[in-house]
Amino acid sequence: MEREGASWAQDLVSDLGHLAGTEEAIRWGFQANANPPQLRTHDRFGNRIDEVEFHPAWHQLMQVAIRHGLHALPWRMPRPGAHAARAAAFYIWSQVEGGHGCPVSMTYAVVPALRNSPQLTETWEPLITSLEYDPGLRVPSTKRGVLFGMAMTERQGGSDVRSNTTRAEPAGTAGEYRITGHKWFVSAPMCDAFLVLAQAPGGLSCFLLPRVLPDGTRNGFHIQRLKDKLGNRSNASSEVELDDALAVMVGEEGRGVRTIIDMVNHTRLDCVIGSASLMRQAVAQATHHTAHRSAFGKLLSEQPLMVNVLADIAVESEATTMLMMRLARAFDGDGQEAPFRRIATAVAKYWCCKRAIAVVAEALECHGGNGYVEESILPRLYREAPLNSIWEGSGNVNALDVLRAISREPETLEAFMDEVEKARGTLRRLDAIVDTLKREVSDLSDAEARARRVVELMAIALQCSLLLRHGDPAVAEVFCASRLGDAGHQFGTLRPNPALSGIIERANPSPPSGEVRRG
Repeated sequence: MEREGASWAQDLVSDLGHLAGTEEAIRWGFQANANPPQLRTHDRFGNRIDEVEFHPAWHQLMQVAIRHGLHALPWRMPRPGAHAARAAAFYIWSQVEGGHGCPVSMTYAVVPALRNSPQLTETWEPLITSLEYDPGLRVPSTKRGVLFGMAMTERQGGSDVRSNTTRAEPAGTAGEYRITGHKWFVSAPMCDAFLVLAQAPGGLSCFLLPRVLPDGTRNGFHIQRLKDKLGNRSNASSEVELDDALAVMVGEEGRGVRTIIDMVNHTRLDCVIGSASLMRQAVAQATHHTAHRSAFGKLLSEQPLMVNVLADIAVESEATTMLMMRLARAFDGDGQEAPFRRIATAVAKYWCCKRAIAVVAEALECHGGNGYVEESILPRLYREAPLNSIWEGSGNVNALDVLRAISREPETLEAFMDEVEKARGTLRRLDAIVDTLKREVSDLSDAEARARRVVELMAIALQCSLLLRHGDPAVAEVFCASRLGDAGHQFGTLRPNPALSGIIERANPSPPSGEVRRG
């Protein structure tokens, strides 16, 4: 945190860390997922209410997150290192439970987009940045704090939001529109307001759509059903019918994607943070379990092949965390960081989110059958892991976004390579990979088919550079040696190295002590 200018938030992060490790907080995570949200579309008189009910544990998780400013810290405290501080705190608290991070993330991300309309910012930002968690659908001006979501995806288009068919018709009052259409995937529908994309007379535009209107009536935001999802079960995700819903334009008509992209980029950062968080929790579970489990005459953590596996996932987790914090610092930076932030966000979103899936699977296997039962947290982590890779653009979308940045904004690639080459001369193998990467991006004639390979090289080169300059020397040595070609395709294929045991001890949340379970 000190390197990223966020040492001033050490107490905040430590406080969250202590709370995250308590039995009570861990219980909240299990309870929120065992008791998923319930949809109530109508009251007993047949009136539409479109409410989602949550278990008390969900509200406890949300209250902690909001009280610690995970939804708004950089906007409340616009000082150097604010985004990095918030990233570290979000990384810690997300390890307790991932689902409630969705509304927290979207509320954090909405502010840059909302600032395209100063009048809306003046009205809403004080409520967004409040540290009061105030659930329930009421007139926003009467609440102590609000949450925001977004509604972009439609069933016919998916990631291709420019094919949206939802319509926005001027309502008579300047800036107000009536929106009608269907949104296929609206996460956290209990939020107080949403940024929505719809086709206005002048083209696809962005709108602020509140759930409750100033006169206290419910807006035409009708929840059709909650999605039955693979994971992320504590969080409600829904299909929504917008029926003549009143909304206000944000930004300029016809520039909806450009307006909402600021929100998307900040939530992409949170996908990287969430993936790093999942990796860390998985590695913590695996290193702790194997340090206390004995089989074939000795602890699992002392057996050479298990040492190889544990060290491998530990260095992957550490490299991801370091990349996540560097990316968060880029969101803190001035205009000079903008080109790096533009391309590195898509690179990290593509790579780190995919690696989380593999790390969690390997950590689960370290537990054997015990990792496959619901009493363990591992099944929940495993179901959660693919989400970050899908949300805010799947792997192909982000890989192609990197190519788009390279071709349309060449300064982004220059900024990225400048960051990587700060380690030039430190390791010959990294220098060779950087030279290979330069050749790969010099000719974009068939780049779309090679996009994933190019982005993978970019991500690994950046992680190696960061570790060599700022990381633990043993972690840097093992990571670079293996990821730059000296290992197999699976975890646990590292070259034998006496430093591996120390890497595992570094990753273990509590060194082995006390009773050892056998068998």
